[in-house]
Amino acid sequence: MHAVTAFFLNFIDHAGYAGLFVAMALANIGAPVGSEIVLPAAGALVATGHLPSLWLAIVLAVGAELLGQSIGYAVGRFGGRPFLDKYGKYIRFHHKEMERVEEFFRRYGKFSIFICRFIPVIRGIVGIPAGIAEMPLGAFYLWTFCGSTIFCGGLILLGHAAGTHSREIIDAMRTYAYAFIAAVIVALIAFLAVQRWRAKAQKAQ
Repeated sequence: MHAVTAFFLNFIDHAGYAGLFVAMALANIGAPVGSEIVLPAAGALVATGHLPSLWLAIVLAVGAELLGQSIGYAVGRFGGRPFLDKYGKYIRFHHKEMERVEEFFRRYGKFSIFICRFIPVIRGIVGIPAGIAEMPLGAFYLWTFCGSTIFCGGLILLGHAAGTHSREIIDAMRTYAYAFIAAVIVALIAFLAVQRWRAKAQKAQ
């Protein structure tokens, strides 16, 4: 995966915004791009003058994620489970992962799409099970947009703030990115659990 990520980092450095868009779109149809590394690198390229606009980088990254997720949703909606049987191995998504995501959908409803935007691997292919489940498009795009905006915007801004020190930041993120994302997920689940508990307590009264 590091070799693939290095390729896309080099691709963005040479192709600019087009490279960023292609990389993020591919990341959202199951390609092992390494978004948590690519996005801060894009922010650093803005800081060093390789890319001229910070906000355009964020907009293109979010737009690419929406495009990739739209493709995944269409594949799930029209290809269904037979698609997983035939091609799931190529995107590291099998029935075991499908069952896990379905349980997530049952527990947290449409908001689960937002949570999945912060889960490595799953964030790149969640559109497929959402399509299979025939999730309403309005909710799917709303939570995908919100989660992608926070994820992409936050990491690009981090890379931009790091500037010339981005290499040290990126190396550290290779080590700690998953721990950071896990902490975000735990915080979100804890928040949802508290909200449910409060709702049940109010009904009991």
